Amino acid sequence: MSVPPRITVLGSMNMDISVTVPRLPGPGATVLGSAARFAPGGKGGNQAVAAARLGAQVRMAGCVGNDDFGGRLIGALQAESVDTSAVRTVAEAASGLALITVDPDGENIITVAPGANQSVAGSEVAAACAPPADVLVLSAEIPVAAITAALALARARAGSTVSLLNLAPAPPGAASLLAEGVDWLVVNESEAAAVLGRPVRGLADARAAAADLVSGRPPACDVGHAVVTAGAEGAACAGPDGGGVVAGFPVRAVDSVGAGDTFVGALAVALAVGAPARAAVRAACAAAAVATTRPGTQEAMPRPADVLNLTGVSWPPPAR
Repeated sequence: MSVPPRITVLGSMNMDISVTVPRLPGPGATVLGSAARFAPGGKGGNQAVAAARLGAQVRMAGCVGNDDFGGRLIGALQAESVDTSAVRTVAEAASGLALITVDPDGENIITVAPGANQSVAGSEVAAACAPPADVLVLSAEIPVAAITAALALARARAGSTVSLLNLAPAPPGAASLLAEGVDWLVVNESEAAAVLGRPVRGLADARAAAADLVSGRPPACDVGHAVVTAGAEGAACAGPDGGGVVAGFPVRAVDSVGAGDTFVGALAVALAVGAPARAAVRAACAAAAVATTRPGTQEAMPRPADVLNLTGVSWPPPAR
């Protein structure tokens, strides 16, 4: 890319505490696992790193606590050349934490303590929506009020920046959050189910869900393009220029934590360079698949050569 695409991320930053276990525990069960691993994460931070590794110029907006973890979270972003000038340190709050349990097949259970992420408010929204940015990425580990305000501001400035909302995790009243309008919505099966009020399982359901999300069902939704991911199966997309299903890439997965965030970061970069919708989704699927082949979250996120070597997909995808 002769001119790096410009991505701004408004979202969360968490310190991930991960343990690998022989099987995921059920209710009331105790399972002994590996030594705990501490690594920077959070949906916003992960998406920023994913986009930066794939060639974007990235700016991060959000909040961390005034503690050791906060310093490490900012340092990890700066190590990837992410602009952290819009990251605020909140004196009275602890940095966000994510407790992650991973089984041998790479499946996981995640519990998040938001901490300072709950302090994201007007100053971070204003910084995130300030130009320049080709794509504004939002995720839902921050207050709904901040997401709503950012979407409204982005819509008021329509034309210069594409808004991309990863509605993860889906908050209560998820459908009403989409009333402000969003250019691109990315959800997984459970998040699509929360918005639509019906089960979504597998690619066939994902395709129908994506079509419904862009056709105004439920009525509160105002979505330009919708992508519903289905894990290793791939993803379905819908929008004004059509839609369809993109099959997943066969890889040997060892850890799926962060794959969804890699997908979002990669999709943002692909859209910023002008890739058509289906090609952008395919490229994002390829990047997400590669991220599952290594343990960890940000450290597992691929660079262009990794995507090409494991999936045969060249990066960046060609523009229209």
